[in-house]
Amino acid sequence: MTDDDKGQGPRIRAARPADVATVLGFWRDAAEGVSVSDDPAGVLGLVTRDPEALLLAERASLDGDGAETAELVGTVIAGFDGWRCHLYRLAVAPAHRRQGVATALLDAAERRFARLGGRRADAMVLHHNELAHGAWSARGYHRQPEWGRWVKSLP
Repeated sequence: MTDDDKGQGPRIRAARPADVATVLGFWRDAAEGVSVSDDPAGVLGLVTRDPEALLLAERASLDGDGAETAELVGTVIAGFDGWRCHLYRLAVAPAHRRQGVATALLDAAERRFARLGGRRADAMVLHHNELAHGAWSARGYHRQPEWGRWVKSLP
């Protein structure tokens, strides 16, 4: 019996290099928007540089032969630069939303930040993603109106 069978929620683990293609495919289906780093080099670079930053939520099930398999149902990037805690790419598979997946991922991310000495977390959330606004608000996050994000693509 798995944790899921007991109602404990998804298993959370750090991504490995072997997960890169699965994560990219998952983001195409479950995430809002596309990032400049949504390619094998970008995700592999993240996993290599900070092996604990990309957190995956998986639900276990049994295949036809009775072997346990894991389905990717959610992701979040919990980056810490030594100064601030940053959350990116919180995504949950549509069929698994409102089942505690995002909560489990954010709990794990916030524990990571606390372990690293982080004091405040920020989240990148698209302005038009109203569904996400409610989810972030429910976790105690709020929009910071006095700051804006300025970006520049690098060669």
